[in-house]
Amino acid sequence: MSGSDSDAAPDTADPVGEAIAVVARSAPEIRGGLAGRRTKTDEENASGETQLAADVWADRLLEERLAAIDDVGQFASEERDEVVDAGEGPLSVAVDPLDGSSNLRSNNSMGTILGVYDADLPARGRDLVAAAYVLYGPITTMVVARDGEVTEYVIEGTDGEFDERRAVREDVSLPDDPTVYGFGGRVPDWTDRFADYAHEIEDELKLRYGGAMIGDVNQVMTYGGVFGYPELESRPEGKLRLQFEGNPIGYIVETAGGASSNGQESLLDADAEGVHQRTPVYVGNEELIDRLESQFA
Repeated sequence: MSGSDSDAAPDTADPVGEAIAVVARSAPEIRGGLAGRRTKTDEENASGETQLAADVWADRLLEERLAAIDDVGQFASEERDEVVDAGEGPLSVAVDPLDGSSNLRSNNSMGTILGVYDADLPARGRDLVAAAYVLYGPITTMVVARDGEVTEYVIEGTDGEFDERRAVREDVSLPDDPTVYGFGGRVPDWTDRFADYAHEIEDELKLRYGGAMIGDVNQVMTYGGVFGYPELESRPEGKLRLQFEGNPIGYIVETAGGASSNGQESLLDADAEGVHQRTPVYVGNEELIDRLESQFA
Protein backbone atom coordinates (compact mmCIF):
# COMPACT_ATOMS: atom_id res chain seq x y z
CA MET A 1 0.00 0.00 0.00
CA SER A 2 1.47 3.33 -0.98
CA GLY A 3 0.52 6.78 -2.14
CA SER A 4 -2.84 8.27 -1.21
CA ASP A 5 -5.93 6.59 0.16
CA SER A 6 -8.80 9.05 -0.06
CA ASP A 7 -11.24 6.93 2.02
CA ALA A 8 -13.90 8.80 0.08
CA ALA A 9 -16.34 5.90 -0.21
CA PRO A 10 -16.85 3.25 2.48
CA ASP A 11 -15.97 -0.28 1.40
CA THR A 12 -18.92 -2.28 2.69
CA ALA A 13 -17.25 -5.50 1.53
CA ASP A 14 -14.42 -4.83 4.00
CA PRO A 15 -15.93 -3.81 7.34
CA VAL A 16 -12.57 -3.92 9.12
CA GLY A 17 -11.11 -1.50 6.60
CA GLU A 18 -14.25 0.60 6.86
CA ALA A 19 -13.82 0.93 10.64
CA ILE A 20 -10.24 2.10 10.13
CA ALA A 21 -11.39 4.53 7.44
CA VAL A 22 -14.12 5.94 9.70
CA VAL A 23 -11.53 6.84 12.33
CA ALA A 24 -9.24 8.33 9.69
CA ARG A 25 -12.05 10.43 8.19
CA SER A 26 -13.12 11.57 11.66
CA ALA A 27 -9.63 12.59 12.81
CA PRO A 28 -9.54 16.09 11.26
CA GLU A 29 -13.01 16.83 12.66
CA ILE A 30 -12.00 15.63 16.12
CA ARG A 31 -8.81 17.64 16.03
CA GLY A 32 -10.59 20.71 14.72
CA GLY A 33 -13.20 20.52 17.47
CA LEU A 34 -10.83 20.35 20.42
CA ALA A 35 -10.25 24.07 20.93
CA GLY A 36 -13.77 24.84 22.08
CA ARG A 37 -14.13 21.75 24.27
CA ARG A 38 -11.41 22.08 26.92
CA THR A 39 -13.78 22.53 29.85
CA LYS A 40 -14.64 19.83 32.37
CA THR A 41 -18.11 18.37 32.56
CA ASP A 42 -19.98 17.32 35.68
CA GLU A 43 -19.71 13.67 34.63
CA GLU A 44 -17.20 10.88 35.25
CA ASN A 45 -16.43 8.05 32.85
CA ALA A 46 -16.59 4.37 33.76
CA SER A 47 -13.06 4.57 35.17
CA GLY A 48 -13.94 7.36 37.60
CA GLU A 49 -12.18 10.11 35.65
CA THR A 50 -13.75 13.51 35.16
CA GLN A 51 -14.71 13.93 31.53
CA LEU A 52 -13.87 16.92 29.40
CA ALA A 53 -16.39 18.20 26.89
CA ALA A 54 -14.00 16.93 24.19
CA ASP A 55 -14.11 13.38 25.61
CA VAL A 56 -17.89 13.25 25.45
CA TRP A 57 -18.09 14.83 22.01
CA ALA A 58 -15.47 12.56 20.41
CA ASP A 59 -17.09 9.51 21.99
CA ARG A 60 -20.52 10.34 20.58
CA LEU A 61 -19.11 11.12 17.15
CA LEU A 62 -17.25 7.80 16.90
CA GLU A 63 -20.13 5.78 18.33
CA GLU A 64 -22.53 7.17 15.72
CA ARG A 65 -20.17 6.40 12.82
CA LEU A 66 -18.64 3.09 13.90
CA ALA A 67 -21.89 1.55 15.11
CA ALA A 68 -23.42 2.29 11.71
CA ILE A 69 -21.09 -0.19 9.97
CA ASP A 70 -23.16 -3.24 9.01
CA ASP A 71 -20.82 -5.91 10.39
CA VAL A 72 -20.21 -4.13 13.71
CA GLY A 73 -22.33 -5.76 16.40
CA GLN A 74 -20.86 -4.04 19.46
CA PHE A 75 -19.34 -0.65 20.23
CA ALA A 76 -17.49 0.04 23.47
CA SER A 77 -15.70 3.15 24.66
CA GLU A 78 -13.59 4.10 27.63
CA GLU A 79 -16.03 6.98 28.12
CA ARG A 80 -19.19 4.94 28.71
CA ASP A 81 -20.22 2.30 31.21
CA GLU A 82 -21.83 -0.30 28.99
CA VAL A 83 -21.23 -1.93 25.63
CA VAL A 84 -23.57 -0.56 22.94
CA ASP A 85 -25.52 -3.16 20.97
CA ALA A 86 -25.02 -2.04 17.37
CA GLY A 87 -26.64 -4.94 15.54
CA GLU A 88 -26.07 -8.56 14.56
CA GLY A 89 -22.59 -8.20 13.06
CA PRO A 90 -19.68 -10.40 14.19
CA LEU A 91 -17.23 -7.56 14.84
CA SER A 92 -16.80 -5.48 17.98
CA VAL A 93 -15.02 -2.13 18.11
CA ALA A 94 -13.44 -0.64 21.21
CA VAL A 95 -12.19 2.94 21.26
CA ASP A 96 -10.43 5.38 23.49
CA PRO A 97 -11.79 8.53 21.81
CA LEU A 98 -9.19 10.88 23.31
CA ASP A 99 -6.21 9.20 24.90
CA GLY A 100 -4.37 11.74 27.04
CA SER A 101 -7.21 14.26 27.02
CA SER A 102 -5.78 15.81 30.20
CA ASN A 103 -3.09 17.19 27.88
CA LEU A 104 -5.71 19.35 26.19
CA ARG A 105 -5.41 22.04 28.86
CA SER A 106 -1.65 22.32 28.34
CA ASN A 107 -1.90 21.83 24.55
CA ASN A 108 0.25 18.71 24.39
CA SER A 109 -0.19 15.62 22.25
CA MET A 110 -3.10 13.21 22.50
CA GLY A 111 -4.67 10.56 20.33
CA THR A 112 -7.48 8.18 19.42
CA ILE A 113 -7.20 4.39 19.74
CA LEU A 114 -9.20 1.76 17.84
CA GLY A 115 -9.37 -2.00 18.35
CA VAL A 116 -11.42 -4.22 16.02
CA TYR A 117 -12.23 -7.61 17.59
CA ASP A 118 -13.73 -10.67 15.93
CA ALA A 119 -15.49 -11.58 19.19
CA ASP A 120 -17.93 -10.20 21.72
CA LEU A 121 -16.52 -7.85 24.35
CA PRO A 122 -14.71 -8.23 26.64
CA ALA A 123 -12.29 -10.10 24.38
CA ARG A 124 -8.70 -11.28 24.46
CA GLY A 125 -6.10 -9.50 22.40
CA ARG A 126 -5.74 -12.58 20.21
CA ASP A 127 -9.27 -11.83 18.98
CA LEU A 128 -8.14 -8.56 17.40
CA VAL A 129 -8.15 -8.44 13.59
CA ALA A 130 -6.90 -4.85 13.39
CA ALA A 131 -5.83 -1.98 15.61
CA ALA A 132 -4.93 1.63 14.98
CA TYR A 133 -4.10 4.87 16.69
CA VAL A 134 -4.25 8.47 15.57
CA LEU A 135 -1.71 10.91 17.00
CA TYR A 136 -2.69 14.57 17.16
CA GLY A 137 0.81 16.00 17.20
CA PRO A 138 2.38 18.77 15.11
CA ILE A 139 0.85 16.81 12.23
CA THR A 140 -1.92 14.20 12.38
CA THR A 141 -0.68 10.66 11.78
CA MET A 142 -2.32 7.25 11.94
CA VAL A 143 -0.61 3.93 12.61
CA VAL A 144 -2.55 0.84 11.50
CA ALA A 145 -1.80 -2.84 12.18
CA ARG A 146 -3.64 -5.33 10.02
CA ASP A 147 -2.88 -8.57 8.18
CA GLY A 148 0.56 -8.88 9.77
CA GLU A 149 1.83 -5.45 8.72
CA VAL A 150 1.99 -1.96 10.23
CA THR A 151 1.57 1.15 8.10
CA GLU A 152 1.94 4.79 9.11
CA TYR A 153 -0.19 7.42 7.39
CA VAL A 154 -0.39 11.18 7.39
CA ILE A 155 -4.00 12.38 7.61
CA GLU A 156 -4.61 15.65 5.88
CA GLY A 157 -7.61 17.91 6.20
CA THR A 158 -8.70 21.51 5.89
CA ASP A 159 -10.98 23.33 8.35
CA GLY A 160 -11.87 20.06 10.06
CA GLU A 161 -12.74 18.33 6.77
CA PHE A 162 -10.95 15.14 5.75
CA ASP A 163 -8.87 15.33 2.54
CA GLU A 164 -6.75 12.20 2.35
CA ARG A 165 -4.93 9.43 4.20
CA ARG A 166 -1.45 9.09 2.70
CA ALA A 167 0.93 6.22 3.49
CA VAL A 168 4.36 7.51 4.53
CA ARG A 169 5.89 4.34 6.06
CA GLU A 170 5.06 0.79 5.09
CA ASP A 171 5.92 -2.48 6.81
CA VAL A 172 6.90 -0.52 9.92
CA SER A 173 9.11 -2.31 12.42
CA LEU A 174 10.78 -1.20 15.63
CA PRO A 175 14.41 -0.16 15.13
CA ASP A 176 16.92 -2.77 16.27
CA ASP A 177 18.86 -0.30 18.42
CA PRO A 178 16.45 1.14 21.03
CA THR A 179 16.83 4.78 21.99
CA VAL A 180 13.99 6.01 24.23
CA TYR A 181 11.91 5.07 27.24
CA GLY A 182 8.87 6.49 28.99
CA PHE A 183 7.36 5.28 32.28
CA GLY A 184 4.16 6.51 33.88
CA GLY A 185 2.96 6.65 37.47
CA ARG A 186 4.45 8.49 40.43
CA VAL A 187 7.96 7.19 41.14
CA PRO A 188 7.31 6.82 44.93
CA ASP A 189 4.36 4.59 44.00
CA TRP A 190 6.40 2.21 41.84
CA THR A 191 6.90 -1.31 43.16
CA ASP A 192 10.46 -2.27 44.08
CA ARG A 193 10.80 -4.71 41.21
CA PHE A 194 9.69 -2.16 38.64
CA ALA A 195 11.91 0.51 40.17
CA ASP A 196 14.91 -1.83 39.84
CA TYR A 197 14.09 -2.37 36.17
CA ALA A 198 13.55 1.35 35.56
CA HIS A 199 16.91 2.24 37.08
CA GLU A 200 18.63 -0.13 34.65
CA ILE A 201 16.77 1.32 31.68
CA GLU A 202 17.42 4.96 32.57
CA ASP A 203 21.17 4.27 32.45
CA GLU A 204 20.82 3.04 28.86
CA LEU A 205 18.09 5.03 27.11
CA LYS A 206 16.81 8.61 26.82
CA LEU A 207 13.70 9.67 28.72
CA ARG A 208 10.75 10.64 26.53
CA TYR A 209 7.48 10.95 28.46
CA GLY A 210 4.67 13.33 27.61
CA GLY A 211 1.69 12.10 29.61
CA ALA A 212 -0.32 10.72 26.67
CA MET A 213 0.29 7.06 25.96
CA ILE A 214 -0.13 7.45 22.21
CA GLY A 215 2.60 10.08 22.00
CA ASP A 216 4.95 8.02 24.16
CA VAL A 217 4.27 4.78 22.28
CA ASN A 218 4.80 6.57 18.98
CA GLN A 219 8.27 7.58 20.19
CA VAL A 220 9.02 3.89 20.78
CA MET A 221 7.60 2.95 17.38
CA THR A 222 9.83 5.58 15.76
CA TYR A 223 13.09 5.24 17.69
CA GLY A 224 12.86 1.88 19.47
CA GLY A 225 12.81 1.46 23.23
CA VAL A 226 10.20 0.75 25.88
CA PHE A 227 7.05 2.33 27.24
CA GLY A 228 5.44 1.28 30.49
CA TYR A 229 2.56 2.29 32.68
CA PRO A 230 3.46 -0.10 35.48
CA GLU A 231 1.88 -1.82 38.39
CA LEU A 232 1.81 0.55 41.36
CA GLU A 233 1.81 0.02 45.11
CA SER A 234 -1.55 1.80 45.24
CA ARG A 235 -2.87 0.11 42.10
CA PRO A 236 -1.26 -3.29 41.47
CA GLU A 237 -3.77 -3.96 38.69
CA GLY A 238 -2.37 -1.00 36.74
CA LYS A 239 -4.13 2.07 35.36
CA LEU A 240 -4.65 1.52 31.63
CA ARG A 241 -7.61 -0.42 30.24
CA LEU A 242 -6.99 -3.76 28.53
CA GLN A 243 -9.77 -3.51 25.91
CA PHE A 244 -9.21 0.09 24.84
CA GLU A 245 -5.48 0.61 25.36
CA GLY A 246 -3.47 -2.47 26.32
CA ASN A 247 -4.72 -4.88 23.67
CA PRO A 248 -4.72 -2.51 20.67
CA ILE A 249 -1.31 -1.06 21.49
CA GLY A 250 0.13 -4.50 22.25
CA TYR A 251 -1.22 -5.73 18.90
CA ILE A 252 0.37 -2.86 16.99
CA VAL A 253 3.77 -3.18 18.70
CA GLU A 254 3.86 -6.96 18.34
CA THR A 255 2.89 -6.72 14.67
CA ALA A 256 5.83 -4.33 14.25
CA GLY A 257 8.21 -6.96 15.62
CA GLY A 258 8.22 -5.79 19.22
CA ALA A 259 6.73 -7.31 22.36
CA SER A 260 4.07 -6.51 24.93
CA SER A 261 3.56 -7.67 28.49
CA ASN A 262 1.53 -7.20 31.64
CA GLY A 263 4.61 -8.29 33.61
CA GLN A 264 3.99 -12.01 33.23
CA GLU A 265 2.73 -12.63 29.68
CA SER A 266 1.86 -10.94 26.41
CA LEU A 267 -1.00 -8.50 26.78
CA LEU A 268 -2.68 -10.38 23.94
CA ASP A 269 -2.79 -13.57 26.03
CA ALA A 270 -4.34 -11.96 29.10
CA ASP A 271 -7.79 -13.17 30.08
CA ALA A 272 -10.50 -10.58 29.51
CA GLU A 273 -12.76 -10.42 32.56
CA GLY A 274 -14.45 -7.05 32.13
CA VAL A 275 -14.83 -4.27 29.58
CA HIS A 276 -13.11 -1.73 31.85
CA GLN A 277 -10.54 -4.15 33.24
CA ARG A 278 -7.22 -2.49 34.05
CA THR A 279 -3.76 -3.85 33.38
CA PRO A 280 -0.10 -2.89 33.67
CA VAL A 281 1.19 -2.15 30.16
CA TYR A 282 4.75 -2.63 28.92
CA VAL A 283 5.57 -2.47 25.19
CA GLY A 284 8.74 -2.12 23.19
CA ASN A 285 11.71 -3.96 21.80
CA GLU A 286 11.55 -7.65 22.58
CA GLU A 287 14.83 -7.78 24.48
CA LEU A 288 13.71 -4.99 26.80
CA ILE A 289 10.37 -6.67 27.50
CA ASP A 290 12.10 -10.03 28.08
CA ARG A 291 14.34 -8.34 30.65
CA LEU A 292 11.32 -6.91 32.42
CA GLU A 293 9.60 -10.29 32.65
CA SER A 294 12.84 -11.85 33.96
CA GLN A 295 13.02 -9.09 36.60
CA PHE A 296 9.45 -9.85 37.62
CA ALA A 297 9.80 -13.66 37.67
